Amino acid sequence: MFGQAAAPASAQPQKNWKDRAEFDLYDSITKDTTPKTRLEKLQQWEKAYPTTEFIKERRTLYLTTYVALNDGKNVVEEAKQILADDPKDFTALYYTMLFTQGLYAANQSPEILDGGEKAAKAILEGIDTPPAGVTAEQWAKLRPDIELLAHVNLGFVAMQRKNWDAAEAEFQKVLMMSPNNAQVDYWMGTVIASEKKIDKLPAAMFYFARSATIQGQTALTPDAQKTALTYVQKQYKNFHGSDEGFNDLLAAAKANPAPPAGFAIKNANEIAQASAANEEEYNKAHPSEALWANLKMTLTGAGGADYFMMMKGTMVPLLKGKVIKLEPAVKPKTILLAMEDKSNNTTTADATLKFEMPLAGKVDEGTELTFEGVADSYTASPFMVVFTVDKDSLHGWTGKNEPAAPRPRPRPKPAATN
Repeated sequence: MFGQAAAPASAQPQKNWKDRAEFDLYDSITKDTTPKTRLEKLQQWEKAYPTTEFIKERRTLYLTTYVALNDGKNVVEEAKQILADDPKDFTALYYTMLFTQGLYAANQSPEILDGGEKAAKAILEGIDTPPAGVTAEQWAKLRPDIELLAHVNLGFVAMQRKNWDAAEAEFQKVLMMSPNNAQVDYWMGTVIASEKKIDKLPAAMFYFARSATIQGQTALTPDAQKTALTYVQKQYKNFHGSDEGFNDLLAAAKANPAPPAGFAIKNANEIAQASAANEEEYNKAHPSEALWANLKMTLTGAGGADYFMMMKGTMVPLLKGKVIKLEPAVKPKTILLAMEDKSNNTTTADATLKFEMPLAGKVDEGTELTFEGVADSYTASPFMVVFTVDKDSLHGWTGKNEPAAPRPRPRPKPAATN
């Protein structure tokens, strides 16, 4: 791509050196492989020969020398002069584009973005034609990286201008050409998140996560990778409401260059709404369990004792539980129940039913009973509510296994008398 800087005399035979000294100075410049001394010789040439028929060659040599010195500011200044005479000069366009990001990081000048954008667009407009001095075979190898850089540049420029849609479109092109580009993945996450569209935030987190998981030559630095991982984990927790599923996000990002079909992360509001809907549906289908759950939550809360003062002596609607213990084991006057709620805890008694008269027989442990009863007392810890229950208000009692009443022995017949 640097063929434009070579052998100008043969490429343009109509040009002439002013004297042998100018040619010898030019020759020494082209043979000097040390950027610092080459720059000194270029400055000597410019001072001795302010005007020359080889002004473009001198500017190109200045340009490539400043590139070797990593002097981006002077690279772009030389490129401007070259492009003023030849807007399609590939070398000037390429290096303007190449130094855009670094220069803008040091000096947030809109002019830098303008130049970088113009250069990238010009490169893409002529992307099908090899630059001067580059063969078709050479261009076939060089073109992919140069085309990629042009789209990266356009995406970067759009991102700095907060043109999120344009930036996203350009970065999407980049990632289709080069899927494992951690920096562009991070930028993609940034522009999508900056759109502030809640439905697109999962995609933003995907790209942040991907930027933190890519390894190899295109990976972020270890510190930047750690920062990206910490950031996306925090954003995920804020969005989702917990860390649950975060490792699944990392696995998906590591395995896919873009969010796969069906990819989604539920936000905390959606989860809360779904939970509320499930709660309502459950309560409608299980009224007694819902009643007990609400009662337990209230009685174990800060105002539980005050609430029970209003509740005491009133009939509580139908409740349901499973038998834990009968007292006594047969014909009990007391039943300990594990009340059923969504926790399905059926092993710990939390309700006591008391009867004035013994019940008939007994039932097996685990038998499900329903009842209406009057609340008499309660303790918050361990939680226990005591109810007085009428036998007619107990449902599900079968009274099995009641011992049979002993049969009276027959009386012996009196002895016969004569």
